[in-house]
Amino acid sequence: MSRRCPKCKTVYAGEARFCPKDGSPLVEVAGSGGQAVTSGSAAKTEVRKSPKAKSGPSMSKAGSLIEQVLDRRYRIKRKLGEGGMAMVYEANDVNGGDAVAIKVLSPKLSKDDSSVERLRREAGLAMRLEHPNALKILRLGETEDGLIYLVMPYLKGELLSDREVKVGPMPPEEGLEILVECCAGLHHAHQLNIVHRDLKPENIMMVPGEDGRDHAVVMDFGLAKENRAGPGIAKLTATGIILGTPEFMSPEQIRGKTLDARSDVYALGIVGFEMYTGKLPFQGRTPQEMMIARLRGKPTPLRTFLPDFPKKLEAVIMRSLEGDPDHRYPTALDFGKALVEASGSGERARLQKLLE
Repeated sequence: MSRRCPKCKTVYAGEARFCPKDGSPLVEVAGSGGQAVTSGSAAKTEVRKSPKAKSGPSMSKAGSLIEQVLDRRYRIKRKLGEGGMAMVYEANDVNGGDAVAIKVLSPKLSKDDSSVERLRREAGLAMRLEHPNALKILRLGETEDGLIYLVMPYLKGELLSDREVKVGPMPPEEGLEILVECCAGLHHAHQLNIVHRDLKPENIMMVPGEDGRDHAVVMDFGLAKENRAGPGIAKLTATGIILGTPEFMSPEQIRGKTLDARSDVYALGIVGFEMYTGKLPFQGRTPQEMMIARLRGKPTPLRTFLPDFPKKLEAVIMRSLEGDPDHRYPTALDFGKALVEASGSGERARLQKLLE
């Protein structure tokens, strides 16, 4: 069996799965024509690149997939949600029967080759994720009529954003576990050179575990932005691949600077602030005003809203919200360790294990 790098076009024999030159996931080569194909169950990570359609697909096509077998492999069961840039479906892999979630991207994404190539690279990185608190991408594919889709494990749970709406501000102990688990998942991704860049409650799923507890899983790494800002950022924003949410962007992300793990630390700090208070640390009548406040001002102290909130935990959250990245925790792991130290002594050992 041979595999080809979709970026540099080098063909490799044997069991190599990633290109040693640029790290891109390799695709299997079928026959002498060099067409990429996929095989295996949903548990394997794969990329397939189909020929582009002569005419671009329509969003109506993406929205009418129920009961169809997508790309001769994924039988669509029902629509889970819909946003401006994608539709999400629950499906079954006909090869192995596994339940998967399929995010079908807006057809306008396929009209820009550089945007698609960047998406392929970022999704390829997300295929390397192997952590209980980080949702990996199983496959990036493209149907014969041009619909681009991402395949992920199907998670049965509740979005953190929905839980916040249902139960309101969380007690310190409950929120601590969520934040520590997010730190663990983010640190794993950062070690693979993946910066999420769109962390928010809508991208965190609370999934029931066998231990009877709900566990946080960070999602949507496949749409993460590359680690270096550049001239292509404006174009990608226009096509929808840059999906950073204004309320959660770090100051350096707003300025278009080079980003690293500390930007995700900042976003997670805002997630924690909102989770505990039901409010954002920066005020403004519009997202633009809130962005300006982050560039020019300081966050509202958490205890302004909750005077009885533990001082030590407040200090940890507020450090993650420092405007200067050098004043934040240098890694998500450091943030997680500080959260553990701010917890009660009875929970500290259990929370510490979440970071191991």
